Amino acid sequence: MPIKVQSDLPARTILENENIFVMDEYRAQHQDMRPLAICILNLMPVKQDTELQLLRSLSNTPLQVDVTFMKMNSHVSLNTSITHLNKFYNTFDELRGKQYDGLIITGAPVEQIPFEEVDYWPELCEIMEWSKTHVTSTFHICWGAQAGLYYHFGLNKVLLPQKLFGVFSHKVSNRRVPLVRGFDDYFYIPHSRHTAVSAEEIHACKELMVMAESEEAGVLLAMAGDGRQIFVMGHPEYDRYTLHNEYMRDKEKGLPIQVPKNYYPDDDCTRRPNLLWRSHCNNLYTNWLNYYVYQATPYEWGQLV
Repeated sequence: MPIKVQSDLPARTILENENIFVMDEYRAQHQDMRPLAICILNLMPVKQDTELQLLRSLSNTPLQVDVTFMKMNSHVSLNTSITHLNKFYNTFDELRGKQYDGLIITGAPVEQIPFEEVDYWPELCEIMEWSKTHVTSTFHICWGAQAGLYYHFGLNKVLLPQKLFGVFSHKVSNRRVPLVRGFDDYFYIPHSRHTAVSAEEIHACKELMVMAESEEAGVLLAMAGDGRQIFVMGHPEYDRYTLHNEYMRDKEKGLPIQVPKNYYPDDDCTRRPNLLWRSHCNNLYTNWLNYYVYQATPYEWGQLV
């Protein structure tokens, strides 16, 4: 898939070196087609890492995607430079009048804080409400999924006895749903979180359909509104070393962190981690873009109902 980004976005050079087709604004303007407009609300602290991971995940279909990055106006990011944010990100106030084919709401390192105590919670609620009328399909990741389930359906998170950390096996539970089309019966996805939403409460919510879950990690994939809202409890977009970097960071801080499960060969953190989830990550994002964004969105905006 050609990914359209600003020509000087740092992630572009890395993606091109990975042989991923990245298109700048000039070339996109000379193609007679309407690209899919995807907005990414990036709540992760190190924005550049998440930019790269998500752009890589969106790059596996023949559809052209025009990506816009959104930042919170009510929160000051301490781990990404102001220059980068001002150059490549827009605030919700700048974007609220636009329509998007897809919206991605990322995870955030605030899961142990009650939702209402997160400094940007009121603004996030406004964005999630706006998405009902301005976005064809919203893809929520990890804490973003927990926030969406709480805001839309009143399902609260619970604190886990210890951090759920590693790569876990999940079973497809509803193969007829296009979101999991092409998936194996069992597949691996990384998780890195201190909280969870009860699987029993998710199953009991009549508006939600569960498509994959794990005995260890709980529900992974759920959907509402025929795909208008998709909730992903893990991090399929993570690259090979993301969990390793988190593990080493927490060890250096002296935090009580377990070796990530099913990750290092023989649980030896000096060895190269196994990459077990990339193909299913690509499949997940491709299915979302094709069946819930491209197939569902109107060619001319204003027709969304």
